[in-house]
Amino acid sequence: MELVFGITGQDGRARAGRLQTAYGVVETPVFMPVGTQGTVKCMAPGELRELGAEIVLANTYHLLVRPGIEIVEKAGGLHTFMGWDGPILTDSGGYQVFSLAKLRRITPTGVEFQSHVDGKTLFLGPKEAIAAQAALGSDIAMVFDECAPWPCDREYACRSVDLTLQWAARCREIERKTGALLFGIVQGSVYPDLREKCARELVALDFDGYAVGGVSVGEPFPEMLAQVEATVPHLPVERPRYVMGVGTPPQMLEMIARGVDMFDCVLPTRVARNGTVFTRTGTYAVKNARYREDFRPLEEGCACAACRQFSRAYVRHLVWANEILGLRLVTTHNLHVYVNLMRESRAAITAGKFEEFRKEFVAAYKERVENDESI
Repeated sequence: MELVFGITGQDGRARAGRLQTAYGVVETPVFMPVGTQGTVKCMAPGELRELGAEIVLANTYHLLVRPGIEIVEKAGGLHTFMGWDGPILTDSGGYQVFSLAKLRRITPTGVEFQSHVDGKTLFLGPKEAIAAQAALGSDIAMVFDECAPWPCDREYACRSVDLTLQWAARCREIERKTGALLFGIVQGSVYPDLREKCARELVALDFDGYAVGGVSVGEPFPEMLAQVEATVPHLPVERPRYVMGVGTPPQMLEMIARGVDMFDCVLPTRVARNGTVFTRTGTYAVKNARYREDFRPLEEGCACAACRQFSRAYVRHLVWANEILGLRLVTTHNLHVYVNLMRESRAAITAGKFEEFRKEFVAAYKERVENDESI
């Protein structure tokens, strides 16, 4: 299958597009719910479909640790194993080079990890990462890279970029299954010239899409945005652009305005597990006493399954009682907010009104943070 990514609408640098994968078309901008271990926490595949999710993300390293890539392959691949009939993007495990820094050793050929589950030693390099993603049957595979920490000095960032480029070239040489797409990942930390170098050399390798890596690793948002701005202009307009691990709703809108097409983030599902609710105007903790007798939905005007049937008072009761349904309802609503934001962004871009939409949304979101009674 040839790569088909077409721009269907543009407003400034913001783009609406369509990405063809082996398991269907993905409309961009798109948010990918994170299913690290082959499941989006608290959600069944049918529920994700009902929300309008088109593609999910899974992580090669975590699936390698458990249940093991061979188990998933014997099941017929990750789509069959997890019961999801849409596209899947798999992270290569490169992020764990950063997040498991105390449990790994980097070598020129790859990374030796000490499993965070049972302490066993395992190895991931370009060959292993691509082979594992092929066995999983992912629609979009990521190259194996080194995600540099923040902050890091220039010398470290230079070594990281060189290693990332070496590994990317090896990944590019490995034969993939028909229809599988492969994205390169731009590194370079906070150094614009290194990001430009990395982007240009990856583009020369001709990947199917390109990700901005090494952001959302602890740096303040202005710094994150600066690195996106330093990277995107050096990526081809005819290929999808993906910022990894980002972010809040306003952050995603700011990046869409700079030409980004794809996002993933654990935030909407992670904070749901402590009762934090996302809305169009900010977040609030439904556990707070003020919601004890609040019989409005989690967000007024929201059409998600949770808001159509249940009140804040009921969800608060469930969360305080440690009932699993409470976590599921908040997760459902939060993912709806994220997925619906992408849907509205696409419509605004197509209508030529994205900048107006972005400004109004961001202004309302800030107002919500300042005034808890505004929802």
